[in-house]
Amino acid sequence: MTVNVLFAAHADRWATYDAPLRAAFSEFGLSAHLAQDLPPNQVDYIVYAPNSPLQDFTPFTRAKAVLNLWAGVEAVVGNPTLTIPLARMVDPGMTKSMTEWVAGHVMRYHLGMDRHIQNPEHRWEPHTPPLAAERRVAILGMGELGSAVAEVLTALGFTVHGWSRRERHLARVVMHHGATGLAAALSNAEILVLLLPDTPATENTLNAETLAHLPRGACVINPGRGPLIDDTALIEALDSGQVAAATLDVFRTEPLPADHPFWSHPKVTVTPHIAAETRPVTAARVIADNIRRGETGAPFLHLVDRTSGY
Repeated sequence: MTVNVLFAAHADRWATYDAPLRAAFSEFGLSAHLAQDLPPNQVDYIVYAPNSPLQDFTPFTRAKAVLNLWAGVEAVVGNPTLTIPLARMVDPGMTKSMTEWVAGHVMRYHLGMDRHIQNPEHRWEPHTPPLAAERRVAILGMGELGSAVAEVLTALGFTVHGWSRRERHLARVVMHHGATGLAAALSNAEILVLLLPDTPATENTLNAETLAHLPRGACVINPGRGPLIDDTALIEALDSGQVAAATLDVFRTEPLPADHPFWSHPKVTVTPHIAAETRPVTAARVIADNIRRGETGAPFLHLVDRTSGY
């Protein structure tokens, strides 16, 4: 039987995903009709981007699942018309991209690369950094991405502390959880990586109070979500020296407004939301696998917990 799959994302994404999705459907033995425009009552699955014009799911009476193209679901999880299963994107290509980006910026701060890259006065000042085993890195958010980043950093030799809302165990990572564990994780963060989802509970996780728990001169790396940080508190911490530097890839408003103080702050590096992009070829296989599961009665992968928001 042929399943009808609606591609509900901005039109410019169609050319990027059309061929990879068709190839993945074939690989997984699916007979699928993929289109950008289908009668709502004939749609079986929706491949979805939250910034799609589609915001009312009520007419899709036959649909079995919405398969998100992004890891983040904060823009759609609260939609009251979406009552069928919602799967977030856990893309191996995206995960690899994130681990490479974070590892690069962790190594930048660990080795003190900026002192040599930016040396206009041509100072000869030898500086031997500690070994990775002597450097403590903390990761807030130990889901798929956080766990993958931790695995890479521990392989490089770093002492890694991880924090999650609930108790978890991960080999070679010193794990913390809950409200009391947050302070412990932050106090061990010479380099801090934020990989939490964007939910009401995580907004302003990094604020004036929590920034004070960091070792003085810590570095902050945020490829997670913009609202995780109180921007004003971070700027104050940078100005006081409590935080030595920050690399920020995500922001409350994107693109980051040209007059935002992050652009001009000498201790801030702005990157334009490039740490982890969904990769069409690998993401298409994740989507095809979930459709195959839906058609064979197997459980969907990466289902969103509506109560937690991710």
